[in-house]
Amino acid sequence: MAPRKLLGQIMKELDLLTEGDVQEALQIQRREGGMIGEILVRTGAVEPAGLARALAAQAGLEFRTLGEPQLPEELLGQVDSSTARVFKVLPLARKGQVLEVGIADPANLSVTDDLSFSTGLKIKAVVVEGAELDRLLDRFYPDDQGGGRERDVARLVEDFKADGLELDVSDPNAAAQAGPVVKLLNYILLQAIRDKASDIHLEPFEEDFKIRYRVDGVLYEMEAPPPHLAVALISRVKVLSNLDIAETRFPQDGRIQVSVGGRAVDLRVSTLPTMFGESCVLRILDRSVVSLDLENLGLRRQELEELRRLNALPHGIILVTGPTGSGKTTTLYAALKEANDETVKTITTEDPVEYDLDGVIQVPVNEEIGVTYARVLRTILRQDPDKILVGEIRDLETARTAVEASLTGHVVFSTLHTNDAPSAIMRLVDMGVEPYLITATLQAIVAQRLVRKICPHCKAAFRPGKEVLTELELTEEEVAGREFHYGKGCDRCNHTGYLGRMGLFEIMTVSEPLREQILELAPLERLRRTAREQGMRTLRESGLAAIFDGWTTVEEVVRETFVAG
Repeated sequence: MAPRKLLGQIMKELDLLTEGDVQEALQIQRREGGMIGEILVRTGAVEPAGLARALAAQAGLEFRTLGEPQLPEELLGQVDSSTARVFKVLPLARKGQVLEVGIADPANLSVTDDLSFSTGLKIKAVVVEGAELDRLLDRFYPDDQGGGRERDVARLVEDFKADGLELDVSDPNAAAQAGPVVKLLNYILLQAIRDKASDIHLEPFEEDFKIRYRVDGVLYEMEAPPPHLAVALISRVKVLSNLDIAETRFPQDGRIQVSVGGRAVDLRVSTLPTMFGESCVLRILDRSVVSLDLENLGLRRQELEELRRLNALPHGIILVTGPTGSGKTTTLYAALKEANDETVKTITTEDPVEYDLDGVIQVPVNEEIGVTYARVLRTILRQDPDKILVGEIRDLETARTAVEASLTGHVVFSTLHTNDAPSAIMRLVDMGVEPYLITATLQAIVAQRLVRKICPHCKAAFRPGKEVLTELELTEEEVAGREFHYGKGCDRCNHTGYLGRMGLFEIMTVSEPLREQILELAPLERLRRTAREQGMRTLRESGLAAIFDGWTTVEEVVRETFVAG
């Protein structure tokens, strides 16, 4: 097989650019990362259509400009609207058992396998420039703000009910491979991923079967199929994640990798035996949804500067605390990503590794075979790292190894489960870490919570009543001249009034007065009071600032924070 030609070489052969353009783009790629084709378009060296033409040539496919084609309804019906829009494919012609489709990304040819399976036809792909394909998808498959896909799922469910589809659940493998089951699960996954859900819950009960997914921390229920399909759908998930489909008595964990719209999405699967069958939760790890950038986490300017200062320290421990799902790992990833360059060696140990970071060595924990945090951490110290991320400090052994790493000249990032920043100190003491070691190594503690942001498309102002001020422990004088906001609800936010989430942060830098109090084993209230005197803004105060800036609502801040004593 002939070696695959480089994209820059193909563009030169097509007279789309010069060698100088390629070298300039390569310099930018070495400095900033990214795809060479995207860099060439961004710098203006080549037009998007030229890039698409070169990508087609590299993949051995035809490139085509479509203009304003007339596509009959019968042809468009070969690919449903949600599949067309999510996978960015457009049916162009059918000749016998061959369906010709336009795609924007030749690297995403796995889409053709899925289409062949769902349509029963052979698929021939031609490459179309991305903007042109998007325009035609908008024309032939109107999105209707997600309503189209919801109707697709509801229609499939109604078809199941109307047709009285029965599957032989005594053969779960055959049920999992049934075409309608495959199609229904694909729709469920596509809708959840498109709506930026973090989890999908498939839950069997005695008389019904619930499908729910979590968006911005809140669960929403989908139209559910008949209860007898629970076994088939969950079996399908187990097949995809390489789990033992015959074993239903024990919990199992697995992983599915799918490609949606040309981007990789990781699904972490967990099954749990219940009274009425297996409950299944799929955690969606979609890097395109999570912004691994300190600038986009919700940090205020002063907090951002402080976190960057901590990130540049030569040694010490930096802890991020909060409950499960509060964004701790995202904050740590963003900090590591910003500090990551060719002069810094970073190693992480995580359970599990959630997102791949370029240039960072990531080690998954596997306690079943003895690969624990503490054991991996001791080995990491012999790998000459500059920065280390320990997914969580769970026990005294891990804590002491982290302290040892810090004392030997490493920066150690990790997480704890505590309610606020000062409580983390007491948690370490309770674990058995000596106070003098805490004062010698701990540099800062960052407590955080996630709150939903007001939808900018339906945002409205209001004057708070006395009950609202009482809930926030504010007086009318303290809010004089300030506006409060809420979301009325619209199609963009699914009529919730919220769109996306942001972080609230409490950063406690371990100052000399605090070190003295830690050595004295001072009570928590005294530590908290001293930290506030040293400039720490509490989670509730951070929430109030977000309310006054019009980013979130009173209800969100009250739900996620408390008034510190």
